[in-house]
Amino acid sequence: MTRVLVVEDEESYSEALAYMLRKEGFEVAIAADGNTALTEFDRNGADIVLLDLMLPGIPGTEVCRTIRQSSSVPVIMVSAKDDEVDQILGLELGADDYVTKPFSFRELVARIRAVARRTAPAGGGATAPTGDDPTAPQVIGPLRIDRRTRRVHMDGDEVQLTAKEFDLLAFLATDIGAVHTRTEILENVWDAHWYGPTKTVDAHVASLRKKLGAHDWIQAVRGVGFRLEPPA
Repeated sequence: MTRVLVVEDEESYSEALAYMLRKEGFEVAIAADGNTALTEFDRNGADIVLLDLMLPGIPGTEVCRTIRQSSSVPVIMVSAKDDEVDQILGLELGADDYVTKPFSFRELVARIRAVARRTAPAGGGATAPTGDDPTAPQVIGPLRIDRRTRRVHMDGDEVQLTAKEFDLLAFLATDIGAVHTRTEILENVWDAHWYGPTKTVDAHVASLRKKLGAHDWIQAVRGVGFRLEPPA
């Protein structure tokens, strides 16, 4: 059973959310502030953390940063702020997804299930390119993508990516130079029944670009989508 840690300071909201998640078959723990969330996570762990940004005491951003120091557990940030800068900040801190309030419960459950599938140990993510050994790392110039270990290196140095960032990069790398629409990316990297906005792709791309360094590895094709373009 997937265990969700709900970090939310509004009791009426967290209790209602926990009730609905349990009806969907999830195990749920609740923390009303950042300190409690970190204590609960250290003691009992979680398969997914649903993390509100506006918390008393330790803010959600710091909770995410602290969790990321020791764990790659999926984190879905929840906030009333829908500004792209806030979304990019959340993703740079290590969040796997960003949901803005208000949202439908159906959408939230779909996102939780999609993240759970994408980060499962035996799960998919993007498919490796075919070849003599499909499990072998893919080397694109200075970029090395190892799908078996889910690790990425640039010029020999490891690049720390979230689970969603890795899946996005691995998907784009399956067909280098090909342009993928936002809808295509959502269906392959997120979920075929994605309910959220397509701009979540743009936020993840922006975070991934920054981590990959100076060369613009991921190029936007105006009005279409994105492609992975290695340096000349």
